[in-house]
Amino acid sequence: MRAEPGETRGTRDPAARLLQLLSLLQAPRDWTGAELAERLAVTPRTIRRDIEHLRALGYPVQATQGNIGGYRLVAGTAMPPLLLEDDEAVAIAIGLRTAATAAVSGIEDTSLRALAKLEQVLPSRLRRRVSHLAEAATCISQPVAGPDADLLAALAAACVAHERIRFRYAPARGEPARRLAEPNRLVAAGRRWYLVAYDVDRGDWRTFRVDRIDALHRTGARVPERELPDGQDAAAYVAGVLGAGPGKCRAELIVHAPIERAAEGVPASLGVLEQLDEHRCRLRTAVDSPEFLAFRIAALRLDYTLIGPPEIVPHLRRIAERALGAIETTQGPDGRG
Repeated sequence: MRAEPGETRGTRDPAARLLQLLSLLQAPRDWTGAELAERLAVTPRTIRRDIEHLRALGYPVQATQGNIGGYRLVAGTAMPPLLLEDDEAVAIAIGLRTAATAAVSGIEDTSLRALAKLEQVLPSRLRRRVSHLAEAATCISQPVAGPDADLLAALAAACVAHERIRFRYAPARGEPARRLAEPNRLVAAGRRWYLVAYDVDRGDWRTFRVDRIDALHRTGARVPERELPDGQDAAAYVAGVLGAGPGKCRAELIVHAPIERAAEGVPASLGVLEQLDEHRCRLRTAVDSPEFLAFRIAALRLDYTLIGPPEIVPHLRRIAERALGAIETTQGPDGRG
């Protein structure tokens, strides 16, 4: 096959060019021949020939005529295996692995079956990344916000290999600093992903929000696996940290909202959300004082039902009475200010 004038500007490998073309056609839009030719730096004639090649391979590429016509893959048609970029494949695997822990009836088995099919068709390098996530990640609840897929995959691989890592961490307060740590597990809790790791410089266990981790460097130094304090697993450890750690007063609430909405109104520092069904989730929290715990619960912007403990009830009642008293003193008999 001779190269046409202008083709030397584009991809010389026809197979690689076909993959790039297929990747573009998977977008939910129509592409004109001129747009595709410009993207791939070839001639429109080459695009037409590549389209015919894709059709011969079984990809249903549809062409429409007119000023707004173009090419696209036909939706809802049986197709050969999807073409996924590396980060797309890892992101899908993360989503399926997280969905497999959901409390929505039936979705767990479906997600696991889909994940198994995905892993079968992934290249070996991506299959390793997905298997590392399966081995190193634990989900207390479905996270609303996700970190970079490459970062999550790299942390998972370091957890599996018991390999020391260096990274820059930006805490909620203070300046970012370099940390040397021995990663243990990744945990999805509340709205975030967390890394449970032994902080070498501080000689103690820490949880790190993954979205605050930057400039990750895997040192290559492998170390024996450490046991978490008191024989806890990583999920229990993160739940304790997010629930105010050693708090003596612990509470459980049913929040009457989907977990996605609840995660927007419940700060991660208050505790851990766990999905119950499509309309409710459970919040577990803890602090040292029942009075302060009642104050934090009363500040929630969502409807909830208190499950326990009963020591919080009188404090909540006093907060409600003070609020009602403040309203009555600023309103007249007719209820208007």
